[in-house]
Amino acid sequence: MTPIRTGIALAITVGVFYALCALAWFIAPGLFLGFLNNLFHGMDFSGMVQPRPFAWAGFLIALIILSFWALLAGSFFSWLLNRLTR
Repeated sequence: MTPIRTGIALAITVGVFYALCALAWFIAPGLFLGFLNNLFHGMDFSGMVQPRPFAWAGFLIALIILSFWALLAGSFFSWLLNRLTR
């Protein structure tokens, strides 16, 4: 694969999984918070949760930034792998 194709594939993957994560939070915030607490070895994030409506602008900005970062990281990874395997 070329670096840009690898970057695009990673950007799409990160975008889809970020959207699924946001959907899980939207559907079942309590269950998701419990999972998050367990994921971080029992840290309690419940004190940081504030009830508020879903912010589409914040979601889209984060989606764009994470996808762009993944595009750069995937492209760099592919470029570096190509250089190291020659």
